[in-house]
Amino acid sequence: MCSWCYGMAPTLTEIQQRLPDHSFEIVLGGLRPGGTEFLHELGDFLDHHWKEVEKRTGQPFTYDILKKEGIVVDTEPSCRAVVVARNMDKLKSFAFFKAVQHAFYVKNKDMSDLETYLEIAGELGLDSGDFAERFEAEDTRYETRSDFQLAAEMGISGFPSIILRHKDQLYLAANGYRSAEDLLAVIERIRQE
Repeated sequence: MCSWCYGMAPTLTEIQQRLPDHSFEIVLGGLRPGGTEFLHELGDFLDHHWKEVEKRTGQPFTYDILKKEGIVVDTEPSCRAVVVARNMDKLKSFAFFKAVQHAFYVKNKDMSDLETYLEIAGELGLDSGDFAERFEAEDTRYETRSDFQLAAEMGISGFPSIILRHKDQLYLAANGYRSAEDLLAVIERIRQE
């Protein structure tokens, strides 16, 4: 639910296509898990911020949701939904991740509503009943918190962050938005070490 992560999604898609011999894994950082602020209270800040992301990355935004009252900014449910998708079909986890971002930033869906995720799951061929059951399971909540903890242990302090594992070492390849060309150059430098 990070706007810069949404902005960087096409970059990550391109990186995956250009580096087919590499494996990719999403570790969810959380951003605002358990948040209690209302989206409309952050509207002016987010409007400016989203316009900056849109201008720099070309990703589309719909701004109507920033005026809608009653939506709490809690990123835990969206992170948990990605964990469910990852556990159901790891190969679909990135597509699900991008669909969640699109549902919020373009379709202005309420990300606290399980129906939003069930719709995405159905579109990706994931069983909705199984998805709903896993979404509510305590094991899934625990695994989601474990992702947040792993991100913290890796020293992630900003989003998006790209970590590259090379020769059993972890390297910070990006802390914030990077274009595909910039990120590929960084990855190549790390691989030459």
